[in-house]
Amino acid sequence: MKRFVLPLIVLVAAGLLIAVFAIGNNSGDSPNASSSPAATVRTDPAGLPGLLTGASPWSANTDALANRLNAIGLPQLSAEGTAMHIHQHLDLLINGQTVSVPADIGINTAQNFIATIHTHDTTGIVHVESPTVQSFYLGQFFDVWGVKFTQSCIGSYCSNASNALTVYVNGTKQTGDPRTIKLDAHQEIAIVYGPIGQTPPTIPSSYSFPSGY
Repeated sequence: MKRFVLPLIVLVAAGLLIAVFAIGNNSGDSPNASSSPAATVRTDPAGLPGLLTGASPWSANTDALANRLNAIGLPQLSAEGTAMHIHQHLDLLINGQTVSVPADIGINTAQNFIATIHTHDTTGIVHVESPTVQSFYLGQFFDVWGVKFTQSCIGSYCSNASNALTVYVNGTKQTGDPRTIKLDAHQEIAIVYGPIGQTPPTIPSSYSFPSGY
């Protein structure tokens, strides 16, 4: 019987190693702080350098861009990333009026750097051009822009007893914190602020992106 003791110990040890390996792999598949939106999107933009909290229209606001990127953990790129290249379209409707999304959000030409999330013109098309493939979120775009955007406010326009802030993606009303909306290719995102009970404007459900986008 003694000759089976060593093989038995080896088998038991191997079984324990397999179990530990399996637990480690399973824990990696579960939601955790490093992979959840909360880990990559600030829950509150308060305190970001150069944050615009007033009324529209808002400028591209690039003077404090470098400091904001440091604060939110996004890089200053010398050129647009090529590993990931997707686009979304953003409509801003404040009290029934369209607010322009300015060109060059996330681009500081004076210091020669560009953010992963940026705009090139005033069409409302958002560019996500990253050197790594990862998830990006609507809250990050507004933090790059430096415009206050929370679950209840955009700039100085905040939900109250008379007015509401509502976010739509592809024509569907969103619930929860809009800052954690994941940016996917060819989304139509509409942010609408206005009187409660008033007939809302026509909410766009899609956008005709240029060829190659």
